Amino acid sequence: MTETTDTKPLPPMRAAIIPVTPLQQNCSLIWCTRTMKAALVDPGGDLDRLKEAVDKVGVTLEKLLVTHGHIDHCGQTGILAEELGLPIEGPHEDDRFWIARLDDDGARYGINGKTFEPDRWLVDGDTVTVGELTLEVIHCPGHTPGHVVFFHRPSNFAIVGDVLFQGSIGRTDFPLGNHQDLIDSITKKLWPLGEGVTFIPGHGPTSTFGQERKTNAFVSDYALS
Repeated sequence: MTETTDTKPLPPMRAAIIPVTPLQQNCSLIWCTRTMKAALVDPGGDLDRLKEAVDKVGVTLEKLLVTHGHIDHCGQTGILAEELGLPIEGPHEDDRFWIARLDDDGARYGINGKTFEPDRWLVDGDTVTVGELTLEVIHCPGHTPGHVVFFHRPSNFAIVGDVLFQGSIGRTDFPLGNHQDLIDSITKKLWPLGEGVTFIPGHGPTSTFGQERKTNAFVSDYALS
């Protein structure tokens, strides 16, 4: 488990990354430091590891959040929700297609996937709460049609799933992917949030929007000029 925030006293939000599944997907544990209420974002698998991380940090899970419907991001979300009695929020309903095939995709990728129905589908402009934190929901289609990003404006912090990575962007060759939609999501919805935003991607190391605008081979200002 890798902490992603610095040591300043009592920031409103803390976050940790717990890589899960054979695809090393970045499940994020986020929590409100005032209430110690927490959420897991994209708990796709390795549930024992996730529960150990929650216990180690000493927080109380109150919900599960999902960025999109791919197996490594949410294959075991329904299993965990049922076991712990937690609600699921996200993704956008345009990813119902992906969630409906989790059982089949699980067999294909060696993950025990199970379909589920979120307690709340999310749309652009929604908010989700974790303790006293409020995160904005930004619909960012392209990698999948129902992909959402979670943004905590006071912390200048985002969880972007497979929309954007350090040095790369999400694949669009899966069913219902769309390359132009993905580019538009990044440049029209993420870049306006500011270059100082730190983000956790769905795989690999964290980065900032400013760094990606300068150096990303796919969506830097130079690459798109």
